[in-house]
Amino acid sequence: MGHGGKKMDFLIEFIANRIAIKKTSENALGVEAFDDGAIIPFANQNYNIVVTTDSYTVTPIFFRGGNIGTLAISGTINDLLMMGAKPIAITLALIIREGFSFQELGEIIKTISDISSKYGIAIVAGDTKVMPRTAMNEVTLIINTTGFGVIPPNMRITDSSIKPGDKIISTGTLGDHGFAMLAIREGIELETTLESDVAPLIDLILPLLKYRIHAMKDPTRGGLASVLNEWAKKSAVSIWLEEATIPVKEEVRIISEIFGIDPLLVSNEGKAILAVHPEDADKILNEIKRSKLGKKAAIIGEAKSNRKGQVLLKTRIGGHRILDKPVGEPIPRVC
Repeated sequence: MGHGGKKMDFLIEFIANRIAIKKTSENALGVEAFDDGAIIPFANQNYNIVVTTDSYTVTPIFFRGGNIGTLAISGTINDLLMMGAKPIAITLALIIREGFSFQELGEIIKTISDISSKYGIAIVAGDTKVMPRTAMNEVTLIINTTGFGVIPPNMRITDSSIKPGDKIISTGTLGDHGFAMLAIREGIELETTLESDVAPLIDLILPLLKYRIHAMKDPTRGGLASVLNEWAKKSAVSIWLEEATIPVKEEVRIISEIFGIDPLLVSNEGKAILAVHPEDADKILNEIKRSKLGKKAAIIGEAKSNRKGQVLLKTRIGGHRILDKPVGEPIPRVC
């Protein structure tokens, strides 16, 4: 059920209510519950620590634009960045099905090593388990990571910090990763080959932290719809979108029409959604567009005080519809 929709919300609440995650995170450490990471304060220090963890299983493990290793290291880095943290270290655990190719494993580990080395991120601990074929069935490799980052003590970028009037920015086109994976599985060939957008966003995000950013999130499982519904609920605002301003590639539109899947519900692995102070929105957008990862960035909506907890989309023909969180990931096993 790790699909990022309503079913996943139910599962997380079920677990949290039985092991007191919410109580621990809010009371003992003074951090937000159920964000992408936890901010852990340190007395008498000029920084706090951010910790995040995630597990990755994807089919196929090699795809256009990357592999499961690209996904794991980029996803961990991006989760830290979404909290405003500079990534400094990760742990790496592998669960491998017996018979898995050493050559493929080597390629995946090299990908992780190359990206971590490029950005000076240390791999500080790890674990490896080999499981029988019968225990993992069609899954050949699972990667688990824990990421550590540092953040100034006065910085709070959380899901519950959005204010009415904040502008919503997408750093690029939406739905690329999920639909690229679907195209590979279904053997769909387009004139322009659609690739996953998987990428670490360090060079894009760190220069933006000087501005008034109230919330950030990478729209992975459940896509844009999941991000905005979580924000609207946690921040007690409504979020109003303009469909005409939301960047979506033509290839994604074609595949979405073939399968009847809304691109706004589909995962991305190299994009970020930001809620920013309205006076900083144009400056932030211009800075994003100067990055090679942000050429298609756009302001796509605004937070308001009425209809709290809802996300509403103004369609291209002028009507409005509620953009709800998906029940589950429309395209499973993509991250």
